This record gives sequence, C-alpha cells and structure tokens, in this order.
Amino acid sequence: MPDDKNMAAQVSELRAKLRAWKKIQEKKDISEPEEEEDMATKFSVWNSYSEADKKSLEKLAAGYIDFLSRCKTERESVAEAVKLAEAVGYKNLNEVIKKKIPLKAGDKVYSVFMKKTVALFQIGNEPLEKGLNILGAHIDTCRLDLKQNPLYEDGGLAYMDTHYYGGIKKYQWVTLPLAMHGVVVKKSGRVIDIVIGEEAGDPVFCVTDLLIHLSQEQLKKTADKVVEGEKLDILVGNYPLKEGTKESVKRGVLNVLKEKYKINEKDFLSAELALVPAGRARELGFDRSMVLGYGQDDRVCAYTSLAAMLEIAKQTLNRTACCLLVDKEEIGSYGATGMKSKFFENALAEVMNACGQYNELALRRALKNSFMLSSDVSSAYDALYAQAYDKNNVAYLGKGMVFNKFTGARGKSGSSEANAEYVAKLRAVLDKDNVLYQFSELGKVDLGGGGTIAHMTAEYGMEVIDSGVAVLSMHAPWEATSKIDIYETKKGYSAFLKNI
Repeated sequence: MPDDKNMAAQVSELRAKLRAWKKIQEKKDISEPEEEEDMATKFSVWNSYSEADKKSLEKLAAGYIDFLSRCKTERESVAEAVKLAEAVGYKNLNEVIKKKIPLKAGDKVYSVFMKKTVALFQIGNEPLEKGLNILGAHIDTCRLDLKQNPLYEDGGLAYMDTHYYGGIKKYQWVTLPLAMHGVVVKKSGRVIDIVIGEEAGDPVFCVTDLLIHLSQEQLKKTADKVVEGEKLDILVGNYPLKEGTKESVKRGVLNVLKEKYKINEKDFLSAELALVPAGRARELGFDRSMVLGYGQDDRVCAYTSLAAMLEIAKQTLNRTACCLLVDKEEIGSYGATGMKSKFFENALAEVMNACGQYNELALRRALKNSFMLSSDVSSAYDALYAQAYDKNNVAYLGKGMVFNKFTGARGKSGSSEANAEYVAKLRAVLDKDNVLYQFSELGKVDLGGGGTIAHMTAEYGMEVIDSGVAVLSMHAPWEATSKIDIYETKKGYSAFLKNI
C-alpha cells in the first residue's frame, strides 16, 4: 500500500511544477512560432576547430592547391603520386618482381600501368586473403582532346580540331584561356612532354564565340546546342609564314612546332594532347575558405586519398592498405587503364605472390573480404539553384566529408548501394576519430544522376560506398570546394585505412 503522506507530497510537487510551467508559457509570445533549425546551419564545423586544427587544414589546402595546379592530366597525377610515395619509402613493384624480393608486413610498393593508373599497397600483419582497406579515386577529368589530324587553316586563322572528353556543358569552354598538356611520342619512341600556357610568358589558346551583336539565331538554341562539339576548335595562329603561299598560317604554326618542340604534323598521330583551363588553382572568397580550380572532380579525392595513404606510411597496420588512382572514369571506366580493366586484380595478384600468399582462391577471398571507399565527389547545395536539391538529403559546403549510400539515376538505376551494416561500421570508425561527415544524394530523384567506380569493385563482393568532397559547379572548367571538407575527408580516409 502507498504511504498517504508521500502521495500527498508528490501531488503537491507536481502541482507546483505545473503552475511554474504555465507562468513560463504566459510570458512567451505565442504569435511567433519557434524557428526550425535549418539543415544548412545545423552542423557548423569551422568554429569547432582549434588553432592547431586550422594550421593543419591550411597546410593540407596549400599542398592540394599546388597538386591541382601542376597535375592536370592522368600522367602528371601519376608521376606526382609516385614521387611523393617514393619519398616515404615506397618501392616499384616491378623492381620487386624482377629482383624476386619477398614482401612482408610493413613493406610499401606501388604499381603503375601505362603511366595513367597507379596502385599503392602497404602490407599489413594479417594475411591478404582476409581483405584490404582500399581507397579508390579517379584522376581523369573533363577536357578537350586534340584529334589525330588536328591542324587546319581557314580565313587566315589556324585552328586545332578537338573532341571533348567527359560530360561537359560545351558553352562553358568558349573564350577561356586554355593550356596544352600531354605528350608527343616520336616513331623512335622518344617521348616529348608538352606543357604550354601555364607559365607567365607562355602563349595560351582559346575557343572563340560568336559576338553578341550577331547571336540572335544562336541564342534561340537550347543550351546543349548553343555551342556544338565540332565548334570546340582552338585558335592557335594568325602569323603567315610567307605571304601568298597556300595555308601559310598553318605552315607558320608547323614551323614553330618544329623549331621549338621538334614536332612535325604526322607526330600528332601518336600524341595525347589535351586542352585544359590555364592557370593555378586559387583560394576562393574574402575569407579564403574555399578552393577554386580545374579538375577537382575527382582530383580532390585523389589527393586526399593519397595524403591519407602517405600519412600512415610509418604505422603498423593489421590489414593491408591500398590507394588506387584510376583513369577513364568520366567516360565509363573503359580501356586498359579504367576500373573495368584487370589492372588492379593483376597488381594485387603480384603483391600476394611476392608475399608468398598467392593462389587463385586466396585472390578471390582477398577481393571479397575487402572494404572500399569509392573516393569520389558529390554535388554541393547551391542556393542559386535550390530547386535541384532535396535540402534534407544534399551535401553542404563546409559540413565535412560526404557519403552517398548509393549513386545511379532515377530509381537508383545503375547504382551500387552500401549495406546498412557496413555504413554502421563506418560511422563507428569515423565517430571514434572525431571525423565530421554528412550523408547525401546527388540531387532530386527525377532530375538525373551519376555514377562512380563503386559498382565495378562491388562485383568482387567487397563492401563499398561512395565518399568524398562536396563540389560546386561540378564538371565546369573551374569548380569550387571547401577547405574544411578537404581536411575532414583526409581525416576520414586515414581513419578508414587504420581502423575499419
């Protein structure tokens, strides 16, 4: 039986609390509803950083801006990755194989294929068949490629014919200063590296546009037709070699190429030359909080993946770590250097063999038991185009690392969707290391979509999810990212490699 005195005391206390609550409510202006917390301001990151954090962030951002400014092709990105890897003790896997050097826990090797794809491995204590922790990004970006017979003259002007690479809005590429990057390979096998337009004294190139005064018909076209692919030819010359001779301006250009670069017209047949926006990446905004640069999809994830991989170089790992930087993602990952090739599988087989652990079943188990982050960018919310996004399911600049549980388009077509158990495991790892992250989708369901290399690695049976940095103006010649997101993504990749 309850005690009557205690019961009375409890009732009296409850009545007092009720009276106090009523007085508080009477003081409130009920005509003003409470403001709902905006998702865009819900998770503030900048103000949570210590001065030491900010210093580390700026150091990483400075390194990234340099990388982005120097490495505008796959070949340049691979060469830089190898240079940085060798500086912390990585060895060329081909040399290990050639010299029959056995690999053991703690060893670090890299494998390059066709100078456009690279895989880095840091051997862990556990047998490789128990799986790897893999960061996989792509290093190809949208650009204009020269055709095989590019040079021609018309109207006293010399042009070079191009074929655009990747998904672009073609009208964005006109009247921009463009630099030429790539290689020309002579019949002798000699490789001539080409970079024109990046130094202060260099010439640049551009795609011309029709003047506004004569554009009435052009402006009636839809955006995808206002500039057509065959109009994306670059202007390269106007100085005739000799007045009165046929194609004198073209001959003048060929004369320059021969004298300065030892290139003749037939050499374009064995060349890989791309036109990319000229100039360095820059800090963006009065507060310098962002980065504006070419090719951030997906070099921002490639750089942070590489930085995370190199950061753990002196640490002891249980599981083998891998950083995979691949080509051809922007055109479907086809070809020998794309993710659909057997490059990664073959490289892993060689590593396992050098560790004395290879057999076909062990290789299959290693692939199946691996965890992977498909390190690729996601769209960032842009208030100027708010109608394209679901505000509750979109990434925001400055809110940390981004995860896309699935990609694809309309009804998840062509997507690779991560298991809930894997997502939960990742959350635990990231929370333990105080990594700030957000989950998003590319945009509203019926507007379109995109893909990554995730579905190709998922075919092995490994756990994989897309993760990376949010980007504004994705696939434009100049894209924008937040320094905070770059730093948090690198932190997240490091935590993944060490602890998943």
